[in-house]
Amino acid sequence: MIRALHQIGRYFLMLKEVFNKLTKWKVMKPLIFKEIDDLIIGSLGIVAFISFFIGGVVAIQTALNLTNPIIPKSLIAFATRQSVILEFAPTFISIIMAGRAGSYITSSIGTMRVTEQIDALEVMGVNSLNYLVFPKIVAFLLYPFVISMSMFLGILGGWLAGVYGGFVASDQFLQGLQTDFIPFHVFYAFFKTFIFGFLLATIPSFHGYYMKGGALEVGKASTTSFVWTSVSIILVNYIITQLLLSA
Repeated sequence: MIRALHQIGRYFLMLKEVFNKLTKWKVMKPLIFKEIDDLIIGSLGIVAFISFFIGGVVAIQTALNLTNPIIPKSLIAFATRQSVILEFAPTFISIIMAGRAGSYITSSIGTMRVTEQIDALEVMGVNSLNYLVFPKIVAFLLYPFVISMSMFLGILGGWLAGVYGGFVASDQFLQGLQTDFIPFHVFYAFFKTFIFGFLLATIPSFHGYYMKGGALEVGKASTTSFVWTSVSIILVNYIITQLLLSA
């Protein structure tokens, strides 16, 4: 327990240091674009693939469980929309990103720690935390774009699976998409997304930056990073849901 509190305190002290002694823009600019390419653009393929087929699965599962003829078929689209927008796109995709992008962040920074590149930055008078972590935080400001694509493809996958699978007519599906739509749910989803993006950028960086040992410990740090990032996302998701939706 004491060790956990120590690590949490260390994490917040790291965040404070990230925003101290900012690196010059001409140095930071290429780093930011590199992180956008590696963390955001590089993740679009796996996010698109998973979102499309999970949306289809949600639609099919909902259709197969609608055994009561009184229940309208438009409920298939309603359930797909709610599942994708409220939880699947912002939360489930973020956990996948914790494995894909988070492990990459931890291993890359951890390798720099093992090879003493971080020590070299400090010797040159560079704030290594700002140099390494800040570009990742800026890159994840584009994370809502990834989630919006996930929402679109998830619903599109549900429409294709429902219509071409013979479970629901296209006009019924479109009607279900518009039924009882609450715009606040979209705000709720993107609000979560911004916070999850910050966690995805900083928690893996923390585990990579403060790791100790050799090359073997880099893999262990990546695993620990994934576990704690996922736990943090789930806990924050619960808290935000209680605060914004249960009122």
